[in-house]
Amino acid sequence: MKANPIVGRGTSLKAWQASSHLRAMACVDIQTLVAPGSRAVIVAPHPDDEILGCGGLLQLLAAAGRELLLISVTDGSASHPGSPRWPIERLSLVRPQESAEGLRRLDLPLARITWLRGGFQDSRVARDEAALARYIQACLRPDDVLFSTWCEDGHCDHEAVGRASALAARTTGARLRELPIWGWHWADPEGRQLPWERARKVLLSPAQVARKRHAIHAFASQLEGDPDIGLAPVLAPHIIERLLQPFEVVFL
Repeated sequence: MKANPIVGRGTSLKAWQASSHLRAMACVDIQTLVAPGSRAVIVAPHPDDEILGCGGLLQLLAAAGRELLLISVTDGSASHPGSPRWPIERLSLVRPQESAEGLRRLDLPLARITWLRGGFQDSRVARDEAALARYIQACLRPDDVLFSTWCEDGHCDHEAVGRASALAARTTGARLRELPIWGWHWADPEGRQLPWERARKVLLSPAQVARKRHAIHAFASQLEGDPDIGLAPVLAPHIIERLLQPFEVVFL
């Protein structure tokens, strides 16, 4: 079994800001990513990944008038294992509500986006990967642009979603684009762990970054751990800051 690389505080924001790879990275615009008439499909392993990975991109796509489909693969109910404060039953209700509020804070109320909830089990997506690929495939059109978490992101669910999305895209003819989220935690800014040759920046304005920050703070469950059992928040401040640079990265 692959070792979990999401440990400790991870790579610092300062180290990423000094990265020669990030400085040299080419930019890509919305017209190139999702052509007029195409739909953007975002596949999020858990409620919040759509904001963490592409909260800025979602704003740009909406402003450009693109049709949007969000697929939440799980309800995120395994984020606080063993917590009396955040039991599975509570999380399964709260986390989708947090997603709805996060989207509203991006000026994407549910009336402006199609949202499907897959109902797969949090932290067990790899077990049902073939079924997930079929589920995603059934939602796709040939001219869709599919945005999924990166298939080497470091979190088991993120990687399974990436693989299932890749299979669904190949089967339907949709184009696949991958989003790193936990890769910012464990990768070396000067190393070769990230596929730099496929990486492009989507530039964000200060207002778009601010709105993304506001949306991330809708996920109160993830900002709070359970100190009674020594459980740290999933989204500690240093993790959030790495995801709030003036750009997002897409792997083409």
